[in-house]
Order: sequence, then C-alpha cells, then structure tokens
Amino acid sequence: MYQHILVPVSFDEDHHTTAALVVAGQLATQGVRVTLLHVMQQVPKYAVNYIPAGFQDEARRAIEVSLETLGAELPHANGVVIEGPVGKSILKWAEANDVDCIVVASHRPSVQDYILGSTATHVARHARCAVHLVR
Repeated sequence: MYQHILVPVSFDEDHHTTAALVVAGQLATQGVRVTLLHVMQQVPKYAVNYIPAGFQDEARRAIEVSLETLGAELPHANGVVIEGPVGKSILKWAEANDVDCIVVASHRPSVQDYILGSTATHVARHARCAVHLVR
C-alpha cells in the first residue's frame, strides 16, 4: 500500500504521538520504511546570546535518542531531526524524500487554532500525499 510513511513527532506536553505511532505501525506492512521526524525550530537571532554554548547540539542528540526509542517497535523505522518552521519543513522533507503517507497526531483544537491554524491542519491542507490525522 505505502512505501514510505512519515510520522512527525513533537515532544511538547500537549502533543501525544503514541496514537500516530500505532497507526503508522498498522499501515507499515512488510518492507515499508517509517521515518519519525522532529523539527527543531530555529532559535531567533536575538536569543542566541542567551543560550549556553552547545545547547542545540545536546538537544539534538537527546531528541535523536528519543526518536530511536519511539521507533524501536516499528519495522524499518529511523529518526530524523531537521531545523526550520515546523509545518513547511515537514512538507518539504516529505516531498524531497518520496513520502507517500504522513501520519500526524492532532490535539483538540482551541480557539487559537481556528484563527492561526495548527501544524496538523497545515500538513493536511498542503501535503501532496495521503495524510492520516490521529487524535
């Protein structure tokens, strides 16, 4: 069915990716690649001086370990960490890496989400492949 499934992973408190990982596992038949993708937002230039040296590198390593742990039970899973604006980066990475399905966790929308939009909504509206939204 699918050849490459992408699961965007956020470690924020209000984002629970467990359900998305379960769905990805169900969709991942034999030989299907699964990529767990975390997008690190770039630190604004005005804040760079207030962040300890090496913090970004340590954070990246910790996230890579967490992605490896999350993907341990999925067949052919690997973790990838990139930087940039979240929604656009997910879509750009998916296109560049021949992703044919994105499984993204979505939280219950608040008023702010209706006005500004959420990452899951942005991905669902603009992806050029199948998207499964999971709550």
